[in-house]
Amino acid sequence: MGYKIGTHARCAVIGYGSWATALVKILHENEQRVGWYIRNGEVLEHIRRYKTNPRYLRDVHFDTERLWLSDDLNRIVEDSDLLVLATPSIYLKTTLAPLTVPLESKFVVSAIKGIIPEELVTVAEYMKMTYGLPFDQLGIVSGPCHAEEVALERLSYLTAVCKTPENSEALGRKIRTDYIRVTPSTDIYGIEYAAVLKNIYAIAVGMAIGLGYGDNFLAVLISNGAMEMARFMEQTYPEKRNVFASAYLGDLLVTSYSQFSRNRRFGLMIGKGYSVHSAQMEMSMVAEGYYAADCIMKINLRKGVDMPIAGMVYEVLYRGASPAASMRALTDRLF
Repeated sequence: MGYKIGTHARCAVIGYGSWATALVKILHENEQRVGWYIRNGEVLEHIRRYKTNPRYLRDVHFDTERLWLSDDLNRIVEDSDLLVLATPSIYLKTTLAPLTVPLESKFVVSAIKGIIPEELVTVAEYMKMTYGLPFDQLGIVSGPCHAEEVALERLSYLTAVCKTPENSEALGRKIRTDYIRVTPSTDIYGIEYAAVLKNIYAIAVGMAIGLGYGDNFLAVLISNGAMEMARFMEQTYPEKRNVFASAYLGDLLVTSYSQFSRNRRFGLMIGKGYSVHSAQMEMSMVAEGYYAADCIMKINLRKGVDMPIAGMVYEVLYRGASPAASMRALTDRLF
């Protein structure tokens, strides 16, 4: 076995959005001290003074005596063993740009459900390609888990994914709480791509709702999305995996129907007649599915997987196709 996550590994979260804030809350339950890199000075000072994030999950209060807050990325990385990346995928490169401390002795966990746009790779692939980290030192945290429900301490399920079962279990112990159940997995590729694809399908569901389609059609659309996701993974990286598990199907379901889903909301606005630009301006958070739709279609030029739903979303978002006409045409491809 290569890298092993130690019992006393010092943890830090990079990012200050809703999911980053929720992850700090989760780690706060188990760790004596949690590092938190916040590059926005105003947010950093507000948390120090008032013990809450002024922009996201404002009802979550932190014991700042047990947090190490800093806007110095290198200090946070140097003083940590396990780093959790929790920024939108489009901002990851700029977030890590100041980094000069080597990562060779660190374990890096991606909690990002997106693709790096310019490179067309997942976060784990990007960290391996850019920073030379082997998959032995890379992990994923994923699953049907909205930050807003974590803030309310509603029972939620996450999947801890590492190359080895031992590290999956060790990572799971870091994030397991009274309200967070954890399942270990070693399917880094499948779960990371499932987390990307479900955002695209949630946009399609939102579009359908905005266009006036009913529950009967939505059930067909989501089930076809699940099949499309499974087909992509099977044809690009075949492995024994249960795509009905919560990290695959469960994440797709909650992202498609939850009121907290930003991708569903984005699609809903498109279906109701908003332009792509106006929908983006209206939202206060990044809809990862918008960027994923473009990236997946470019990746699929090499793979050649039949993906009518993802293709429809791409045509609407990037080619200016009519949502109503595109959805109507899609209905003939579903079963």
